[in-house]
Amino acid sequence: MSDPQSYIAVDLGAESGRVVLASLEGEIVNLKEVHRFANGPVRLPDGIHWDVLQLWSEIKTGIAAAIKGGANPAGIGLDTWGVDFGLLDRNRSLLGNPFHYRDARTDGMLDEAFKRVPRAEIFAKTGIQFMQLNSLYQLLSISLGNPRVFDLAETFVTVPDLFNYWLSGKIANEFTIATTTQCFNPIQHEWDQELLESFGIPTRLFRPVSEPGTVLGTLNQGVMEESGAGAIAVVAPACHDTGSALVAVPAQNQDFAWISSGTWSIMGAEVRQPALGEKALAYNITNEGGAGGTWRLSKNIMGLWLVQECRRSWQSQGEDLNYDEITRLARDAKSFLAVVDTDADLLFHPGDMPEKICKACSESGQEIPQTKGEIIRVALESLALKYRCTLEQIEELAGKRLDPIHIIGGGTKNRLLNQFTADSTGRPVVTGPVEATATGNVLMQAIALGQLGSLADARAVVRKSFELESYQPGKRDGWDEAYTKYMRLFGKTSEIS
Repeated sequence: MSDPQSYIAVDLGAESGRVVLASLEGEIVNLKEVHRFANGPVRLPDGIHWDVLQLWSEIKTGIAAAIKGGANPAGIGLDTWGVDFGLLDRNRSLLGNPFHYRDARTDGMLDEAFKRVPRAEIFAKTGIQFMQLNSLYQLLSISLGNPRVFDLAETFVTVPDLFNYWLSGKIANEFTIATTTQCFNPIQHEWDQELLESFGIPTRLFRPVSEPGTVLGTLNQGVMEESGAGAIAVVAPACHDTGSALVAVPAQNQDFAWISSGTWSIMGAEVRQPALGEKALAYNITNEGGAGGTWRLSKNIMGLWLVQECRRSWQSQGEDLNYDEITRLARDAKSFLAVVDTDADLLFHPGDMPEKICKACSESGQEIPQTKGEIIRVALESLALKYRCTLEQIEELAGKRLDPIHIIGGGTKNRLLNQFTADSTGRPVVTGPVEATATGNVLMQAIALGQLGSLADARAVVRKSFELESYQPGKRDGWDEAYTKYMRLFGKTSEIS
């Protein structure tokens, strides 16, 4: 390992963004958050958008804060959530604020897509889980509703591709984020032009795909002048936040399961080849690109979004409960009152989540939770049961038992859910690091710039740098009974959700 070095990681999530300054010395990485800011949907007359200009301003503020603190970083890397994108015109100007993945313009787009290309054929070409928020269906909605936008557009850029362009002046479609779009063919390892043409999406918009760990160039002159930074290398780490987070899994073997826990819970295994067969299609499993020649055989699950939306609803009613208080209420509430399908359409859009959870219980003929604690406990227990169902599906596809389950990301702070996960699945759970995405982002930069040699080296650094926590499975009787009920009500839905 080479001399000590520092790096800047920009990590943008669906609720907040952060700029982190990291130092890597020997086999220890240390992180310091230098700037944090809010992120979220902005409603305009034409729908729900991301405020990328505000995010860009916050990114530059964070870089300046790191530099003012005396840092001299070797690199800067950026990661974000998946699927959302912008379109650039021939002058490389952004054509409007990117839409938010929860915007209703994709309602009904799956059915429209299957009229053009059969579901099985789309999966065989892309290997991606069917969700209406995928870029493919967002692009289809443009093709059907406002095709003149394509006449003006010259280049498709995912959200991290956009910010990387503004940072470095270079336009590139990074691999891990490209695979989230359902426009990328994992066998051909390039955009699937035939599929795009079938949906009326111009193939000329898509650039060649670059691998994670590509050095795009140096920080552009304007950003250097605004922030006081020097000619820092701009690295595309794994630009999908889950791709970066997986780099920071402290695994010591290849046969582990992982959950990236936050607004979304993404659960999967790390494999060398995508699974594109009939079972993977039936289970609606996704195959997204990872670092180091890996694939993430996984499923996107509506995670702590349910809890976040409950908290927002209660805040709007004048009760500002923090997450520790909400979790305590759930811990003390009645167990196994009811189960819900966490990925039900009813729970997807923003709104009165407590009322929606109660409605879901009522519509499935179950007892309706009466208190805040009972509502949250139903959500958390249902999420843990969903993990069990997903684990069984992924183990079948991977052809091996996965043990332990590594949980990474902000959701590791919810110890109640961590224990529920161990109890529900019957597998030991290891949690940490919390800042997995920023850590993986930094370690990918270190690999790109030669300070680390491999993904295995990066994971060894994680094991030595962070305190991990373990959870052992408890009594299974109540969980087994609840799982039987869950599968009776939602087992078929879990195969297509």
